[in-house]
Amino acid sequence: MLSTGKQDGSDADQTLSALCQIYWYPLYSFARRQGCDSTTAQDMTQGFFTHLLESRDFRSAKRERGRFRSFLLVSMRHFMLNEWEKQRAKKRGGDRVHVSLNLSDAESRYAVQPATTETAEAAFDREWALTLLEHVQSQLESEYADAGNAETFECLKRYLTTERQEDRYQDAADQLGISTSAVKSAVHRLRKRFRHILRAEIAQTVEAEADVDDELKSLFAALTKR
Repeated sequence: MLSTGKQDGSDADQTLSALCQIYWYPLYSFARRQGCDSTTAQDMTQGFFTHLLESRDFRSAKRERGRFRSFLLVSMRHFMLNEWEKQRAKKRGGDRVHVSLNLSDAESRYAVQPATTETAEAAFDREWALTLLEHVQSQLESEYADAGNAETFECLKRYLTTERQEDRYQDAADQLGISTSAVKSAVHRLRKRFRHILRAEIAQTVEAEADVDDELKSLFAALTKR
């Protein structure tokens, strides 16, 4: 289900914590669409990840549960139902595990989402896909910056999210001071590296390498549903 299940205790916790840092917003969005106000949604999201790390549910999950994305959504739904049944906020502190999440911009992000009739589950999948793509692009940008190629990335990143635009390579060539054929090669390398990082990120959230392609299809399909 998740690569953390193949790791020892502390390494698994660190991997899960890192994934929580990246993918908390889709769950926040899910909670908001389930009727929670901003404060309650933040409490639910923070409390859920705390519960997940404390209970180690992700390690006991059966192999057939498959994707980490699906596991998180089902687990979050159950957690919220339990919280509502208790009719009180989950108390934190003491010796409890704490996951530090940057929830400060959660509501501002949610507020700019367009009105839609999609289900909370569909919104979760869409936000997961968007968050994943943003994270991959951020990693790629860091790689280029570390290699001293920040300007190249800034110029070529538009070709990651648009259809092939060979007719527009001249603008990039003029900006970078290289030929259009060199731009074409650079874009090819950029896209190839993007795909590699994307697949590596997805591989962390599925049980087997064979599941990566199916998860890719599901996530890109989620981006086209409104």
